[in-house]
Amino acid sequence: MARSPSLPDRPRLDLDPDMSDEERLAALRDHYEEVLEIHDELSEQLKEARDRRRQLRQEVDRLERENETLKTTSLYVATVEELGDDGVVVKQHGNNQEVLTEVTAKMEEKLEAGDRVAVNDSFSIQRLLDRETDARAQAMQIDESPDVEYADIGGLDEQITEVRETVEQPLENPDQFREVGIDPPSGVLLHGPPGTGKTMLAKAVANETDATFIKMAGSELVQKFIGEGAKLVRDLFQVATEHQPSIIFIDEIDAIASKRTESKTSGDAEVQRTMMQLLSEMDGFEDRGEIRIVAATNRFDMLDRAILRPGRFDRLIEVPKPDLEGRKRIFEIHTRDMNVSDDVDFDHLSRETEGFSGAELESLATESGMFAIRDDRTQVRSADFEDAMDKLEADDTGDIVPSAGFY
Repeated sequence: MARSPSLPDRPRLDLDPDMSDEERLAALRDHYEEVLEIHDELSEQLKEARDRRRQLRQEVDRLERENETLKTTSLYVATVEELGDDGVVVKQHGNNQEVLTEVTAKMEEKLEAGDRVAVNDSFSIQRLLDRETDARAQAMQIDESPDVEYADIGGLDEQITEVRETVEQPLENPDQFREVGIDPPSGVLLHGPPGTGKTMLAKAVANETDATFIKMAGSELVQKFIGEGAKLVRDLFQVATEHQPSIIFIDEIDAIASKRTESKTSGDAEVQRTMMQLLSEMDGFEDRGEIRIVAATNRFDMLDRAILRPGRFDRLIEVPKPDLEGRKRIFEIHTRDMNVSDDVDFDHLSRETEGFSGAELESLATESGMFAIRDDRTQVRSADFEDAMDKLEADDTGDIVPSAGFY
């Protein structure tokens, strides 16, 4: 325990009767300065004592609350199974014991089947708990929209139109679908080679709509323990339901939706359980509401037929490599902020890059700028694009370096 600070000595004033008036006045001034110093020192100690008293009071209040908590009866988590005239059936977590208990009329109005509640040792419901949601599912919700617009995507005008019809219009103008008398498409699957703009399409949708955007990779649903992947899928759709209208984007969906096999390993069985939970959430008994699903894969041939049927993915949109006009548009998009020389012919570059994906064309533009920087220039010339193309082609068709002892 900290000791109290010692008090300063009290200043004394000794005046000699034989002092002159000047000496007496100087002594009084010195004494007055000592009194002020003692006053300041005592004021500082008083301030520290008050601060210490406030801290001790807070500590006492905390200990009293903790003591009261320790003296209270422990509560257990349970789930409301059924509400009836005779009471409420609850199942305690852990031992799965089902008990019929009575509740007050006020509490009964708040309860629904499936709610999580806290019960005491007598199984009396004490309070209603929030729904359990995996923090990993909540972390997949994107708060800030990506900075990708439809104008940033070149060569995919038809695909953009189909995506907007499938995702945006049902969320922004649902009355139009009701007047026509059809249900809006529930999901869209983007498939095609790597680097063709599938993920960029999803980012543009997130940017253009006011819906909650939830992004995840298929591999994130592959969990180690039994049932964890299926639970994460349920929580993912629960978050989407609570924040309607919402869009769920599943990238690389082939990680959990590949064709089912006769494999008996526990890992494959867990992946299949997760996929079946995903199928159930996408097209189950309950109405999914204003939730749209966008998925992407570059291994369309690996997907299970169950996930491809209408009702789960109503539109299967192929995102191919860009054609001649598409490549020219992509060059214009990725070079609009570059200092490009007048001798650069994008028509010629578009013809020379047949078979390139959008990502490869972006890499080509970036690499040409690196060649200009290497020569200490601020303007990118046609020769830089040619050098960049040679470099990318050399990287793609480079000789394989054998390991020692292997040919």
